Formats: sequence, structure tokens, C-alpha cells
Amino acid sequence: MHVLFHVQHLLGIGHLRRAALIVRALEAAGARITVAQGGFPVAGVGFGGADVVQLPPARAADARFSGLVDAAGAAVTDEWRSARRDRVLSVFASAAPDVVLIESYPFGRRALVFELAPLLSAARTRRGCAPGRPVIACSVRDILVAKPSPARWAEAARIVRASFDLVLVHGDPGLIGFDATFPLATAIEDRLAYTGYVAAEAPADTDADADEPTSAGAEAPDGTGEVIVSVGGGAVGVPLLTAAIAARARSATAARRRWRLLAGGDVPDDTVAALRASAAVVAGDGGLVVERARPDFPALLRRCAVSVSLAGYNTVLDILQAGCRAVLVPFAGDGRETEQGLRARLLADRGRVMVVDDAGLTPTALAAAVDAAAAGPPPQPIGLALDGARQTARLLVHHHRLATAKDLDSATPFATS
Repeated sequence: MHVLFHVQHLLGIGHLRRAALIVRALEAAGARITVAQGGFPVAGVGFGGADVVQLPPARAADARFSGLVDAAGAAVTDEWRSARRDRVLSVFASAAPDVVLIESYPFGRRALVFELAPLLSAARTRRGCAPGRPVIACSVRDILVAKPSPARWAEAARIVRASFDLVLVHGDPGLIGFDATFPLATAIEDRLAYTGYVAAEAPADTDADADEPTSAGAEAPDGTGEVIVSVGGGAVGVPLLTAAIAARARSATAARRRWRLLAGGDVPDDTVAALRASAAVVAGDGGLVVERARPDFPALLRRCAVSVSLAGYNTVLDILQAGCRAVLVPFAGDGRETEQGLRARLLADRGRVMVVDDAGLTPTALAAAVDAAAAGPPPQPIGLALDGARQTARLLVHHHRLATAKDLDSATPFATS
């Protein structure tokens, strides 16, 4: 089975991390994979043995997703769009895949319709594929961002029914069903399949007791008894890092715990330098450490006293697997981004995390939440399916076999039931 996976991250790197886990699970299931990667390359995100084709890279112009910019930071042009569309179609024709897997679209990534609509058309009409058309599937996270118009949802449902065989929802209805944020889920229920959450394997780490505070000079693994403040791979979390520097002095944990702040790869170097300088002034004892995001982040969480973070998909899964106390500050983007806020509230309602709203983020509020989390009992596990990568691979293999047996018609997707 050969899978063509179209992946595009626009702001943070959560989508890319999830895609990489799925690719490695597909590889373990015996599939060959071609990844058409539309975002900027990210160090440390590995796609195993997949053939990764770097498309002309693009990212969101800003946190409001007001448009796309190219490698030079300029707004993309019609010429750029045409060139990228042609590149995507060339990759499709060369791969002649058995499965086309598209990340987010049509529930997101509308800015890429110039290349995704032609890709879907080519897949449905068998161009570039022999002997029959590929299975066409969507890879989508558990929670969608609210849309300003119901017409957007109707459009997404129409595209699914016309062009997709399978919608793989990377979540667990035990926490939230897809219908909670996609109101027309019943219109595509014969295409929907829950995979569980796509989580990395939890690291084994028993080096230290997270409840034991670590002074600035103590010999213990990084993270032990610390407050770990993280913002994922993007730059939207800088306000949280800034607030955390001031919050430590307002927290009852200040004299006992080091606060380690992790800046994502998209945070500019000069911003990281300014944060380090500010931390040195505020906490000359070394109690505030500012560094880049680390590959051992899951292990840091297993050793920490409290995690403070945004409420992105991947970070929340890392927190749940680590079993650590947590404070979530969901990114809201001036109220336009609803996904993280809903995820944080769902977990807070189960008593699993403390939440500080983005709009109410102050050093005092953050310090109070950290103190409350640190003083609380160890959080109880939430029984969620976390094997979403393997389940995604299993479902795609299964539907490829069904497609081979049915010889899929070029225009009509098949039901998943």
C-alpha cells in the first residue's frame, strides 16, 4: 500500500508532529509513504523512512490567518499558487498512490483550495493511478475552530460526501464527539471513524520524584520538582512566557522551585535573548531558566511539579501521559480561536487541570493557578484511547483492502459502515 499524505502546518507545529506519528505508524504497518510537506521544515520532526517532498513552503501571515506568505515572507501570488498546484499534481502522478490522505481539509486549510481541489479531482478521476482510484481520506483533530458562517460547515459536508471515503477523527468521543464542533456530523456519519488520540509513546522515566523541589544548585535531572512553562513550537505563546517570568515572584513556590521556560522554534532569537535577560534580572539566583524547546519535553513533564502551557492537542496529550499537575492557558487569538479553550474546559470539568483564560492572563492570576495546582492532589488518569496513530494505520489498510475488493468507482466514495 502506497500512501500520499498532504500535510500543511500554518502557525504552530502540532499538525506536523501528529502527521509524523501517523507516518511512522503507517510505515510500521508495512506501507510506503510519500509526504507532500507544505510548511517550513522543522528540526526534530522525523518522518521515518517516508519520501518527504518539500513543496514551496508557506505559513500563515499572522495569528489571524489573514493570508499565506512564502519563504521570503511575502504574500503568495497567483503565479506561486499555480506553481505549487502543479507541484502537488506532479507528486500525485509520480506516486500513483493507493491512498490519498489529506490533513484537515475540508474542515480547515481553505486557503489551500487552489491545490487541494485539483488534487481531489485527480484522485477521483484516477489520473496518475492504476488500476483504479485511491482511497481518499481526511485526517482531522478532535476539535474544530468555530466558523463565522454555517455555510462553511455545509460546504465541508458537501466536499466530504462528494470526494472523501473516510474522515479519520483523531479523538475519543469519551471526551468529546466530533458533532460538538462540527454540527453537520450526522450528514457524514457513514464516513466518520474515531481513531483515538494520536499520542507519542510515553517515555520511561523514574529518575526523580516530581513532588521534591529542586533548588537552583541541586544535582538532579532537569525538570525535577520544577515548574515547566512551555508554548509548543510556535510564537503565539510569548505572552505566556513573559507572564511566567513575573509570576514566579508572586508564587508561593518561588523560594522552593525552579521555573524552566521553553521557547518554541518560531520564537525569534532576539525575543529569547530578551526573555533570558528579563529572567536574570527578576531571579538572579538562577531560579528562572529560559531555553529553547527540548526533545526530552515529555520526560521533563514526568519529573515536574507543575506544567504551565497552552492547550494545544499535542501538549495536552503529553501532559495526560506524564500524569503531571497542569495549568492550561488556552490560546484564543482575540476570541477567534476556540479549539484550545474548549479542550481546556473539558479537562477542567473533569478536575484534571487548572485553567487561566488567555484574556485574563496576568502574573498574579498565573501564580495563583500554579500554587493551586501544586497544592492539589495528584491528578487522576482519564481513560482515553491514545493509540490513534496505530489505529489510523489499521483503518487505512482495512479500507485499502475494501477498495481493492470493490474496485472503487471513480466518482462515488464508499460508506465506512
